[in-house]
Amino acid sequence: MIISILTLFPNMFQGPFSESIVKRAIEDKYIQLNFIQIRDFGIGKHQEVDDRPFGGGIGMVMRVDVLEKAIEKTRIPGKKEKVILLSAKGQTFTQQMSMSFAKLDHLILICGHYEGVDERILHFIDGQVSIGDFIVTGGEIPSMLIIDAVTRLIPGVLKSGATEHESFSKLVTNDSKAYLEYPQYTRPDTFKKLHVPDILLSGNHKEIQLWREKEAKRVTKVNRPDLLVKKNS
Repeated sequence: MIISILTLFPNMFQGPFSESIVKRAIEDKYIQLNFIQIRDFGIGKHQEVDDRPFGGGIGMVMRVDVLEKAIEKTRIPGKKEKVILLSAKGQTFTQQMSMSFAKLDHLILICGHYEGVDERILHFIDGQVSIGDFIVTGGEIPSMLIIDAVTRLIPGVLKSGATEHESFSKLVTNDSKAYLEYPQYTRPDTFKKLHVPDILLSGNHKEIQLWREKEAKRVTKVNRPDLLVKKNS
């Protein structure tokens, strides 16, 4: 899978992607990361990428003509690809969205900056994504989170089955809902009078599975009851 990041600050990505799972995925050629400097498509001698907003206001707005040129230069004909703008106006990023992105051949992420992006960019992208109801200085850190979430879902990056029984996966239980993961325990089985549940030490795999399903529902109800609300299709 190819992931292309359109950014004004490509050096921000050096640290996060030089360690752990993403680093190994790059080395093993499961993913290829391309960093495109938006300023290379800037206007004039100073390669300007932004301008003052029409109607007045504080801050600068990224130019649509600059971004459109960068997008078109980055596209790969014949690939199953999507162009996504990181924006507070976007749909909140979810595990299901991550699963969808992981099936692409090419994902293009645009890191917004300054006061925002010229609204006409919507005609040249496939969607906007937000990582939550808060504001950060640019789209670089949000794009890092998305790349990490997508990379671990690409077959071969993690051990087989590693992503099936985890939070937001519909395989946490057997009723096809996206619960949080059940509690996990390891050695020692007793620590400062805190005990691992007896069922997990029983060796009865059928009863353990039932316990895990029950606990996944309980943990979800306590911590994320919104996940249990039936959404209109």
